[in-house]
Amino acid sequence: MIVKYGGNAMKSAELRRAVAGEIAALRAEVPVVVVHGGGPVIERELAGRGIGSEFRGGLRVTSPEAMEVVEMALAALNKRLSQDVGHAVGLMGRDCELLVAESLDPALGRVGRVTGVNAGLLSTLRGAGLTPVVGCVAVAPDGEALNVNADTAAGAVAGALGEPIVFLTDVDGVYRAYPDPKSLAPHLTRAEVEAGIRDGWIAGGMIPKVRAALEALDAGAPFAVIASGMKAGVLAAAARGEAGTRITP
Repeated sequence: MIVKYGGNAMKSAELRRAVAGEIAALRAEVPVVVVHGGGPVIERELAGRGIGSEFRGGLRVTSPEAMEVVEMALAALNKRLSQDVGHAVGLMGRDCELLVAESLDPALGRVGRVTGVNAGLLSTLRGAGLTPVVGCVAVAPDGEALNVNADTAAGAVAGALGEPIVFLTDVDGVYRAYPDPKSLAPHLTRAEVEAGIRDGWIAGGMIPKVRAALEALDAGAPFAVIASGMKAGVLAAAARGEAGTRITP
């Protein structure tokens, strides 16, 4: 199981440790790889250095100066998360070319799209009883770092390993009539997701989440789940199909 751990689900140390405990509990049932972002942490570090933030299409425009801060912030967070999960190894894309990427758009600066995953390294670590915790910085052909979207990076990892993925976020899943709790969809097919985007009941910030789920399916993941990382007990339930929205081909 691949767990994508988003920045909004780690805003406080207390919440971060609670989610880490759930990841550790899930690991007792299935081997796990964690892929994380860290938007709030990055934002704080950039602001503290007087570096402004600009987003285009939901992606952070990343100058070489900003890239240094992004990598530093994510690397520090990566080690804290690894410690919280326990029996874990914190990794970034530079490590053994774990995540290889190409430039997505020169206008975005040091922003990339994952083109390769060192699945053998992840399998070796899990075979040794360790949980890989992967920060979303990749290495480019020029040997320098690229900032990659954590959702799509996690999807690439799920595809490379051929395993399901849970995207932990700040909502309970996909709603057919948000925010009516009765409209939460427990299961959606690819066709239903595409229809939801077309018809407008999947909108706003949910669109990139479901697109990341579809990309994970394209890459080889058997299914993807979008679920809340803000509530206790959700992760294991989502893995069993008892929480969140499960998306299948």
